[in-house]
Amino acid sequence: MPSESKETTRRTFLKRSACVAGASVAGTLVVPKTVHAGTSESLRIGLIGAGLRGTGAAQDALAASSDNVLVSVGDAFEESAKHSVRKLSRARNVKDQVKVSDDRIFSGFDAYKQVIDSGVDVVILAEPPHFRPEHLAYAIAAGKHCFVEKPIAVDAPGVKRVMESCNLAESKGLAVVSGLCWRYNPAVQETVRRIVEDRAIGDVLAIQSCYNANELWEKPDQPGWSRMEYQIRNWLYYCWLSGDHIAEQAIHSIDKCAWLLGDSPAVEAFGTGGRQRRTAKRFGDIFDHHSVFYEFPNNVQVSFMCRQQNDCSSLVDDLVIGTKGRAHLMKFEIQGENPWHYQGPKKDMYDLEHVALFQSIRAGSPINNGHYMCNSTMLAIMGRMCTYTGQTLSWDDCIHCPEHLGPTTYAWNGEVPPVRVAIPGSTKLEKAT
Repeated sequence: MPSESKETTRRTFLKRSACVAGASVAGTLVVPKTVHAGTSESLRIGLIGAGLRGTGAAQDALAASSDNVLVSVGDAFEESAKHSVRKLSRARNVKDQVKVSDDRIFSGFDAYKQVIDSGVDVVILAEPPHFRPEHLAYAIAAGKHCFVEKPIAVDAPGVKRVMESCNLAESKGLAVVSGLCWRYNPAVQETVRRIVEDRAIGDVLAIQSCYNANELWEKPDQPGWSRMEYQIRNWLYYCWLSGDHIAEQAIHSIDKCAWLLGDSPAVEAFGTGGRQRRTAKRFGDIFDHHSVFYEFPNNVQVSFMCRQQNDCSSLVDDLVIGTKGRAHLMKFEIQGENPWHYQGPKKDMYDLEHVALFQSIRAGSPINNGHYMCNSTMLAIMGRMCTYTGQTLSWDDCIHCPEHLGPTTYAWNGEVPPVRVAIPGSTKLEKAT
């Protein structure tokens, strides 16, 4: 991808990504011609990344329409791909839609190409985030509709590459739906609508947001595993693969804040973070807590924190403070001059995002979530850059950072990046030349 100069600012980021910004709260974009428009024929699905989330996404995709069939599965590890097929073949609600023959189960670093080239119409990208820019670019070039898990990249060059792919998808009439699933939750949609469109709490002054959770899984090292295999099997704990948990998990909360503020880039941010409990070597190089203070246009302040530590209080919530009241986004309620509480239907957002994807394909109105999934991913990366370096950073500092995390070629016996835990004040942000 061509390098960019410092002339790319917050405004040009918005301008360049505007063509994939949605017209509705869920980001629907209408274009005149689309692939598979107006058809009721079966849509063939390929799954890339067959872990728990990928397998769950494939089941949701099949449940979205009885005309959907799963025909191809790929994963870095053969046993994961085969296990996913077995699990889906036993799932009561979708087992008859699983049509994956043995020669359509692929493994290795090129499995994504084999899935995409196997005659599928729609691909689910659920591999570790590091690989998503490359996989999405290949899928869009091949004319495939895509469901892309979050985050969509782990560094600024990856975000820019995904933005280019989403722009190309728009021009080709291809759908791109993001795994930032709260955008498809009816209760959250209505709460956001009342805040943003009805101005139920007046002008938004500040947001307090947190994603405090427990520690996640890990896979003990085994004799014979190379460092590449070990790190990919434990991808959560390596920044080059996951982007750190502020990007891999807590992006959901950052995305809700961005949504409330019009999906605009932040002006600047500063923060703090580190490792207090997960200090053992097996936890790679990521932090176990981050606190970031973002400044958005119009002097709106977002105070954000996330934590992955056991035996601590857990809380996921977003408190929106306005001139006429406040809203608890995860409680679906507004307090103040215009009190309200959501009483509408409760539907599964994981189901709804796939229903929206396939309905948009068949209706000829492909959803393209490209702008907000790039913006929210970059906000999460920006927060990590602040906590790793200990510096106050502008959006331009971060979006122009040329640092590419991880290798550019992959082999099971290949080299992996040195495991170095960031030290605020000592770790430096790479500058564009």
